[in-house]
Amino acid sequence: MAVRLSLPESDLHSMLQLAQQDTTSVPDAWLHALWELLRRDVGIGVSVEGASPLSTSCQSQLRDLCGRLGQGGRGLKLALGLDRERKDQHLQLCGKRGKEPEEDPASPESERASKRFRGLEDEGEAEEERPKPESSESPSDAGGMSPDLKQTATEAKTPETGPAVEEAKGPADSVQLPKVVQDQVPRLQQLLKAFQEGLEGLEEEPPVDLQFLHECSPSQMEVLCSQLQLSQLPDGGLLQFCGHLLSLRPTLSISSASLLARSLFLDRILSLPTSASRLLRVALVSFCVKYTYPVCKAVLLPLLQDPSVGPMQTELLCSLVKDESLEPDMQVQILGQILELAWREGTFLVLQALLERPVEMTSEVFNVLMQRLCKEGPAVTTSMAYAKLMLTVMTKYQASITEHQSLDLAVALEPNTTFLKKSLQAALRHLTH
Repeated sequence: MAVRLSLPESDLHSMLQLAQQDTTSVPDAWLHALWELLRRDVGIGVSVEGASPLSTSCQSQLRDLCGRLGQGGRGLKLALGLDRERKDQHLQLCGKRGKEPEEDPASPESERASKRFRGLEDEGEAEEERPKPESSESPSDAGGMSPDLKQTATEAKTPETGPAVEEAKGPADSVQLPKVVQDQVPRLQQLLKAFQEGLEGLEEEPPVDLQFLHECSPSQMEVLCSQLQLSQLPDGGLLQFCGHLLSLRPTLSISSASLLARSLFLDRILSLPTSASRLLRVALVSFCVKYTYPVCKAVLLPLLQDPSVGPMQTELLCSLVKDESLEPDMQVQILGQILELAWREGTFLVLQALLERPVEMTSEVFNVLMQRLCKEGPAVTTSMAYAKLMLTVMTKYQASITEHQSLDLAVALEPNTTFLKKSLQAALRHLTH
């Protein structure tokens, strides 16, 4: 699933059809579900709307579990008036429920449970209405994300562009925080104040449990970030707060993580008067390791697109993309996002830093990179950053460059006027041999 977009469609169809005919092996329930979802994505023999990817045995176990939970357990009781057919239909639709939980609506636990169910139901309905990805779509994530993750990430755009966050652009007083969040805000503000004053924390009181962040919708998370004034934390307090956020289980949604990344880092980085501190670098890298896609969309890409960004910001981005804490798949995600941008001078520097590490690119991603580099050539004839990047690519990826790409490189480098032109021409001659 992670590399589906980079595989030939005909070969993928053949493999899936052969696997479907294989009756000698019985995969476990999890593998079976993933396999069915993959077949659905590529449109092979799965066209029944609402059909479950679960095996018959797994569906039976799920019905049995829901039946036992329905005998009396914390708001999970199934509606009594539903017939068997409707029950099965609802159980097969991921994240959907038959009826609101039947318990006291005034209780905090009831409020939290009903909110979770409403969120799951909305996600399930959105999943049904979501169009299937076209097989000819270019891999915007450079093959670094599975189709399911890519689809989710596409929906949860950055705070600047995403529909989920357009809701948050209204008046702040029109969005009400859930009661469970409101109750925690004073305590969290007190903790942040301790961070701001350089204290270790409030040791005489129990630590703040940030699980309540999962209760916030994107618009509510926007309001919460504004109330907390996260951009005013000193770098030391930022690192401490990030430590609390990164310990959350389960992880935050893409939209929530994007909003937090923007509030924590974007304005702070834009206003850097000097090189970023070690504390800021560590905090940014740590957050990026766990939430690579949100950091790309909410911090890295806006900075690369901002014409006012200076050398301090570019230096920090270069430090981020070449940090050894980033796994190869994270680097590929970052590269895939950069390939979709309109490039500036700073983009060449960030790409140079990224490619200094061994980035494991597929041939399709490498082809996109070469096309972009060759296209930029005539417009940046005096750019030293571009010339150095081209020299790095031709030297490091010499074995991957095709004859046709060599011809494109020759055209792109012909008008170059930097003092590196002779070195570029020598590297080009070496390719043709």
